[in-house]
Amino acid sequence: MNLKVRYEIEFPINSSPQLLYQYISTPSGLSEWFADNVNSRGEFFTFIWNDTQEKARLASKKTGEKVKFKWVDEHNKDTEYFFELNILVDELTKDVSLMVVDFASKEEVEEATQLWRNQITDLKHVIGSV
Repeated sequence: MNLKVRYEIEFPINSSPQLLYQYISTPSGLSEWFADNVNSRGEFFTFIWNDTQEKARLASKKTGEKVKFKWVDEHNKDTEYFFELNILVDELTKDVSLMVVDFASKEEVEEATQLWRNQITDLKHVIGSV
């Protein structure tokens, strides 16, 4: 099996933390920028891109601050991989940014980072942060 490495990227976003949280924590919000469609049943979220589906469990959330999705296998058992979206607010300037924590194989980190850049650009367009 191909081992994956953890990486983090921070994106400045002109938005209130409350508005941003709606787009990172709800199926309807995530459907607008992260995947073509997102469905949820209880704590399980199904992310759909074209003909591909991936399933994750909402492992943790802190309202207005962060969400963590753990990828699950076909039996709904947690894998060791997850992605996390953290809303950061600078104490002094009140600037808001979104910290993405994800995993990719070493050879794919650059490509995965670019994919996140594209998705966050979509998110900024959706919330009017461009």
